[in-house]
Amino acid sequence: MVRGNVRGVVAVDSGNGLPFRQFVLKVHGRCNLACDYCYVYELADQRWRSRPRAMSPEIVAHTAERVAEHVRGHGLPEVEVVLHGGEPLLAGRAAIESLITRFRSVVPVPVRFAVQTNATLLDRGFLELFSAHGVRVGVSVDGTPQAHDRHRVRPDGSGSWAAVRAALTAMRSYPGVYGGLLCVVDLDEDPVRVYESLLGFTPPAVDFLLPHGNWSAPPPGRVADAASTPYAEWLIAVFDVWYARPVTRVRLFEELLAVLLGGRSGVEGIGLSPSAQVVVETDGTVEASDILASSSPAASATGLHVARDPFDAALDLPDVRAGRSGLAGLSEQCRRCPVVSACGGGLRAHRFREGAGFDRPSVYCPDLARLIGHVRTRVAADLAALA
Repeated sequence: MVRGNVRGVVAVDSGNGLPFRQFVLKVHGRCNLACDYCYVYELADQRWRSRPRAMSPEIVAHTAERVAEHVRGHGLPEVEVVLHGGEPLLAGRAAIESLITRFRSVVPVPVRFAVQTNATLLDRGFLELFSAHGVRVGVSVDGTPQAHDRHRVRPDGSGSWAAVRAALTAMRSYPGVYGGLLCVVDLDEDPVRVYESLLGFTPPAVDFLLPHGNWSAPPPGRVADAASTPYAEWLIAVFDVWYARPVTRVRLFEELLAVLLGGRSGVEGIGLSPSAQVVVETDGTVEASDILASSSPAASATGLHVARDPFDAALDLPDVRAGRSGLAGLSEQCRRCPVVSACGGGLRAHRFREGAGFDRPSVYCPDLARLIGHVRTRVAADLAALA
């Protein structure tokens, strides 16, 4: 599973710390695809094997009560719940509708729902359900049909493009449901062709994600400690096309522009604003970020459980505080960097090195610096032309 366009809420200090505002629920812990880059199944963390396949009604009830408790304790005006997995639609329509109903009956403020799915099960029944309950849907699509079917395969090795295309075609009849597309960068694919292929689905937004990797297990094409910038060059090619004609939102580029112009980022991995999300696994265990487990199985563990622990207990954990402390939580090298306010050190999971923890820049540091420099130059040129 990958996660992108349904995450990234910025925390605002309420006087009692930085509360969680986005709650990622792993409603189903298995998947009907076998994507080759999946951080849940293909990387270091294999704890999914010992967890329940699906979140039980009891865990749903405990989680809803804990969210309500957190809302009351911090005076939050609204929260977001993201249904995730595995593949969340494997939980079934009845279980998902029951969860939505439970949360909205227990949490005393508006609850916005989103789901991140591979869309192979996204039929009209689900679309009707999501439309009725105001649920926004993000779909994972890896660019061209060929690229998608190379990475996002079924257990028997067959591709999933045809099913995803059918689901996205059906979703055009439910514009209020369509949240956007998520695409993992593949250096072997032409970036402009990938972007144009995604635009064929008329998405309201696109998220481009870097493959998860770190200094001990570098991502494809990213040689540790090398100064080359293959991912930056890929993204720059897309940025230049998008910047000349922004026919849809591309969150990575929008957030970079926002921080370079003096604003704040609303997504994790850009800027220094702390993430305001917390994860609940199918068994009710609480994790600060499941993505951290792509580097080390213990990295995301908190030892907390929704049946006995409030979410405030996670806010007080040293590792959680370190990951949400902005500039102070970065390595000395990052703190000295002239672009740190824009890159924010990148995703914490990408800073890991065996034996040294997360006290390093991102494994994508050269790429991030190159991309930010390019975007800054383009913006500066436009501002100078307007002066």
